[in-house]
Amino acid sequence: MINLRSFAKTLDHKPVAVFGIGRSNMAVIRSLHQAGVAVVAGDDDPTNIAEAVAAGAKDGLLESDFTAYAFLVLAPGVPLHFPKPHPVVEKARRAGLEIICDVEFLYRLGHGRQTIAITGTNGKSTTTALVGHILSRCNVAVEVGGNIGHAVLDLDMPPHDGAFVIEMSSYQIDLCPTFTPDIAVHLNLTPDHLDRHGSLEGYYQAKKNLFRGQGAAIIGIDDGYSLRMSGDIKEAGERDVYPIAVGRVAEGGVYTLQGALYDAMFADTVKAGDLDIATLPGLHNQQNAAAAYAAARMTGIPPDKIMRAMRSFPGLPHRQFIVAESRGVKYVNDSKATNAAAAEKALACYEDIFWIVGGRAKEGGLSGLEPYMHRLKGAFAIGEAMNDFATWLEAQKVNVSRCGTLEEAVRQADQAARANGKGVVLLSPACASFDQFRSFEHRGEEFTRLVKALQEVKDG
Repeated sequence: MINLRSFAKTLDHKPVAVFGIGRSNMAVIRSLHQAGVAVVAGDDDPTNIAEAVAAGAKDGLLESDFTAYAFLVLAPGVPLHFPKPHPVVEKARRAGLEIICDVEFLYRLGHGRQTIAITGTNGKSTTTALVGHILSRCNVAVEVGGNIGHAVLDLDMPPHDGAFVIEMSSYQIDLCPTFTPDIAVHLNLTPDHLDRHGSLEGYYQAKKNLFRGQGAAIIGIDDGYSLRMSGDIKEAGERDVYPIAVGRVAEGGVYTLQGALYDAMFADTVKAGDLDIATLPGLHNQQNAAAAYAAARMTGIPPDKIMRAMRSFPGLPHRQFIVAESRGVKYVNDSKATNAAAAEKALACYEDIFWIVGGRAKEGGLSGLEPYMHRLKGAFAIGEAMNDFATWLEAQKVNVSRCGTLEEAVRQADQAARANGKGVVLLSPACASFDQFRSFEHRGEEFTRLVKALQEVKDG
C-alpha cells in the first residue's frame, strides 16, 4: 500500500470526498485512513457503503457540504460528462471542488519514480503486462497496476530506480488533470465508450490528454485517429514522438515486417529479433510487442535483453489464452474481446474456427468482420445479442447455433470441433459480458471451467 502520510500534511486537515465504492476507491479509502485523513464516502448502491465504512470512511457524502473537502476522488465508472454528469459531479462543480481519480492522486505524491502509462482501445492490458514483465526480467523493480490487476494505491512504492507501469482507460485519463507520465503509450483507437465521451472525437481528445507535458510519446499509427494523434503531439512540441507500425516502416520508431521487429528509435535501423512468440499471436500482438519494446528501450534496456525477456512472457488470461489442446482441437479464451475490433484480432489468427459470440452488444455489432467469415466452421451465439448476431451471421452464410448460454455454446462447439477432427473453439464474444456475467474475467473463468470439465469427462 502506498504511504500517504507526507501527502496528508498538504491537505490542511481537510477531509477527502470519495464517490463510487469499487476496487480503486477502496484502495484510496484504505490509504487515506492509514495516513490519518478523514474520508466521507458515497455510492449509488447503499449496500456498498458498509465496505467503505469498515475500511475507515464515514457515510453521508451526498448530504454534506462539498466546499469542506480537499477534492473529490471519483470512481472511473461514474459519468463525468456523458450521457450526462452524475449528480455528485454537478454538486462538486458547483462547489468548485476538483475531481480526480487514484492515478492522479499517486502522481501528486511527487514520488520521483519513472512512470510508464499505457492506453488504447485494444491491447493495453497485454502491453502493460508485457512491459512489466520485460522490466522485471531485466532487474528493474517494477509495480504494475491501474486498469489491470491492482489499484495503484494498493501497489508498493518501488525503490528510486524502480518504475510504475500503469494501464489507463479513457475514463481514468479524464480524471487526471495534471498527470504527466515519463513515457506515455497509445496503441490504437477504434469506436468504443462513445456513450461516455459523446462522440469518437470526444474519445480521441480524452486519449490525447495522456500526452500533456514533457516526456516520451510512443504512438501506434496504424489507424487514422492514432496517426492524427502522432501528428498533433509532434506539433505540440512537448514530447519526443516514437511511432509504432505493423507491416510497414515507421521512421524514428519501432515497426514490424514479415514477423520481425525493427528498431529505428535512436540511430541506424536494426533488426531487434523475430516475433515468433507463442504467447503473442497475431498482428495485433505485433503492435503490442513493438510498443512494449519501445517503452523498455526508453528506460535504457538494450535490445537483446528486451527480446530475451519478451520470449518468456507467459501471456495474459482472457486475451487469446490457450486453455486446453486435445486431439487436434485448441480451446482459446479471448473473453476480453468486448467489441468487434478486438474479436477481429482473434479471428485473423486462426482457421477452422468454432466461434462463441454474443453478450451485450456494443454499437456497430459485428460490422467489419465480414472478411473473416470464411475462417468459421460454425458460430454459437449467446446472450442478449444472440438473435441479432445469428441473423447477421446467417446473412454471411455462416452455420449458426442459437445457444443462449455459454455452457450450451461450449458443449455444442466442442462437439462440432471434435467431429471435424481439428479446429479452434474460440470464445471471442465481441460483446460486453454484463447480461450474464459479472465481468469479462468472470465470463472467461466460466469458459475455462467448462472446457476443463469437458476435458475431464473425455479423459475419464
